[in-house]
Amino acid sequence: MRSIRPIRHHLRLLAVSSLALASLVACQSSSGSDGKGGASVDPADAKPARITVTPGSDGPAVAPDGSVKVDVAGGTLTKVQVTPDPSSTDAVAVTGSWSDAKKSWRSTRTMSPGASYAVLATATNAAGEVTTHRSAFRTRAAKVFNGVSVTPSNNKVVGAGQPVSIAFDHPVKNKAAVERQLSVSTSPKTEGSWGWTRDPLTGIERVDWRPKSYWAKGTKVTLRAKLSGVDTGEGRYLRRDVSSTFTVGTLRVAKADLKQHTMTVYEDGKKVDTIPVSAGSTDYPTWNGTMVVLGKAPMVNMTSESVNIADPYNKDVPWAVHLTTSGTYAHAAPWNEGKGYFGRVNMSHGCIGMSEADGKSFYDRATPGDIIEVTGSTRETVATGNGYGDWNLSYEEWKKLSALD
Repeated sequence: MRSIRPIRHHLRLLAVSSLALASLVACQSSSGSDGKGGASVDPADAKPARITVTPGSDGPAVAPDGSVKVDVAGGTLTKVQVTPDPSSTDAVAVTGSWSDAKKSWRSTRTMSPGASYAVLATATNAAGEVTTHRSAFRTRAAKVFNGVSVTPSNNKVVGAGQPVSIAFDHPVKNKAAVERQLSVSTSPKTEGSWGWTRDPLTGIERVDWRPKSYWAKGTKVTLRAKLSGVDTGEGRYLRRDVSSTFTVGTLRVAKADLKQHTMTVYEDGKKVDTIPVSAGSTDYPTWNGTMVVLGKAPMVNMTSESVNIADPYNKDVPWAVHLTTSGTYAHAAPWNEGKGYFGRVNMSHGCIGMSEADGKSFYDRATPGDIIEVTGSTRETVATGNGYGDWNLSYEEWKKLSALD
């Protein structure tokens, strides 16, 4: 009986050894398989990924509206950054998009003129090895620039007729190239369109974004314009991006009926005032149509020479609310008090005149972006570019002024 025990103990050891060997073999098989019966890639046998960047470090300066390209062979791109050198003040970073399963990357925006850029790209090969590529290039400096001004400025509260407006120092030939870089976001969502117009008096060209109808009170609006490096025509580049966020305040509409010689003011649909007025005479009639408050001042000096009127005058005018670049105002006209003009006859040189008390009241309410709708004059409708005359076109007509329509 004693001889049997060692044999059983030996069999148990053999069994345990067999299980351990089987486990070891299984573990080795799992780590060395690609799940399909084949062996994984040996890092020693994998070639490093090869990254190519255009423009290269040794090339000449490139156009600001040129393209940056990053490609990889034998691997997959994992990161691409194109950033301006800190010495290139106000230069913009370059965004891009992937294609071909991250085998390539292409820039999707223009670059700042006369700036130095650094490129950092990484890629991995089939074995997971990382390749890093660093290079640099420079954009050509612009010989001439175009400048812009944005209305409304940031964080303003404006009236319901205020368009988003970008005015240019010089006329724009490549309107589509500019407009493609513009975006407007709103909360709540609001339908609208860009349209190009020009002031008939100053020649200043603008691109405005106006809603289909007047803004809803409380709407928040954000403009983003990626303009740095955009060629507006014949090598006249824009130098910077611009942005603005503003809020729409009270829906204030003044309806001036020049046949009845009254101006009725509504706020958020409720009538708050009816003002007797005296507007432009037969010789100097007021514009018909919809105008938008451009600004206001407690006193403005007005002369006949400034608006090319033969009948000479030079007056300091109180409580002046500016409506057109051609010189139309709604203002107090205290020199006409006691003459029986207000509410009865149109006797001004084209402005909408009121008593001093009514002029002060209207002035106190007025906010840039408020709307004045004028009817009953013998004069034609104010042009779209003369102030913000955008609302004198139907929405379908306005959309046709877009360069991308």
